[in-house]
Amino acid sequence: MENARELFQILTRRFGLLNRNCCTIEGKSITPVQSHILYEVERRHQPSMQQIAETLGTDITTFSRQVQSLVRMELLRKTPDPSDRRISILALTAKGQEAAAAIDLQMNSYLEEVFSYMSESDREMVIRSVQMMNEAMARSNRCCRPVQID
Repeated sequence: MENARELFQILTRRFGLLNRNCCTIEGKSITPVQSHILYEVERRHQPSMQQIAETLGTDITTFSRQVQSLVRMELLRKTPDPSDRRISILALTAKGQEAAAAIDLQMNSYLEEVFSYMSESDREMVIRSVQMMNEAMARSNRCCRPVQID
């Protein structure tokens, strides 16, 4: 069996998750983390900052800095929750919606190209395998936490 860690290291690099920037929108660089924030805010109805930070497995301090960058780029809007002003609600601005759509188009195009090198049955097998891996990782107590060295 091939070294599983090495396979995931290579996959991570090829998806560009280690890149400083994943894309550029109107001359502004978007990091992979910021791209994930835009994606998660887009797919939820008025999520709180805490909800998105937890979904991404990011500590709230680091997450807050990323949100502020997206607010300054006018891609994200952060407003206090009317029922509890301690909670901040996130929403995409019109520019943010355009950016999220552009990133989505770019990623889907890349995946289509990658899948074009596979047979239909291999594509289905890969998708099913990734689903199974996601489900197994969700059951793990160690999912989404930093590695601890004793």
